[in-house]
Amino acid sequence: MAPDVRTTRALVLGIALSPFFAAPAFADNAVQNQISVYTGDNAIGYLQPLANAFGAALNSSFGYSARIPRNSFHISLEAPVMGVIFEDKDRTFQATPENDFTPNTPHTVPTVVGSGDAVTVTGNGGAQFSYPGGLNLNSFGLIVPQLRVGSVFGTEALVRWIAYHQSDSDVGKVDLFGIGGRHSLSQYLGAKPPLDLSVGAMWQKVSVGASGHSGDFVKSDAFSVQLQASKRAPVGFLSFEPYAGVAWEKFSVDLSYDDTNGNPVDVSLDGSNNMRFTLGAGFNFVVGHLWADYNWADMNNFSFGLALGNVGGAE
Repeated sequence: MAPDVRTTRALVLGIALSPFFAAPAFADNAVQNQISVYTGDNAIGYLQPLANAFGAALNSSFGYSARIPRNSFHISLEAPVMGVIFEDKDRTFQATPENDFTPNTPHTVPTVVGSGDAVTVTGNGGAQFSYPGGLNLNSFGLIVPQLRVGSVFGTEALVRWIAYHQSDSDVGKVDLFGIGGRHSLSQYLGAKPPLDLSVGAMWQKVSVGASGHSGDFVKSDAFSVQLQASKRAPVGFLSFEPYAGVAWEKFSVDLSYDDTNGNPVDVSLDGSNNMRFTLGAGFNFVVGHLWADYNWADMNNFSFGLALGNVGGAE
């Protein structure tokens, strides 16, 4: 993800090509020849919706049940799907012409998720400046494999990892690593607490592509702290488990690319989400767990998934 569409393709197309990720189709390759005109505030405005979506998705599906047995071995391999639906406000932003173009008047133009049509304006002396179109995306999605293992004194660990390297592709590489832990609070509320409660934190790091001057096109970090409550109840041969949570989160991206003149440019963005509120429900069965939830934040998102293993089994 960067103001050069090669960077944007590296982030999003890299996700699409990876066997553990999913993302929508993309616009014409001609767009990548135009995006490098963006630097500074224009670059941030253009890419902000995708940074928001990427951060919102990464900080999802950390916990789908607050039930963590105090001392009982459980392990699960999980495939959470995290998605964002873009709104109209994500599709345009205010940008000003660059490269000493006059007049330096702001214009409403597409963001990276907006219309694929470029916007061309005419200035003094008949000079023209073209704002690049976007990728015309309606949604953004990730599928990230994760492994959950527990528990010791009501504590479990969670690991996310994926690596995709292909030197002859548009992407080059995608590396994602995340690690976190959760701890049961309900174990301190007596033998039969009215609700299961847990608290946890997770950190993730993602790098994408290769920069001619700075190693990676994209370097990003995500961090989340979550408090969750749930209640498991038997329903036939299954258990039904509604849950709710509140989380503080942070997501940052550092971008490195070359502008149209071949000059190195470095841009930093922060995701818009700081707090999120989650409501969801799941079904626990003998060999796994199914769940789905919705998250309210500055950028709302949803997640659902399947865990295979003895997650949350009886002590």
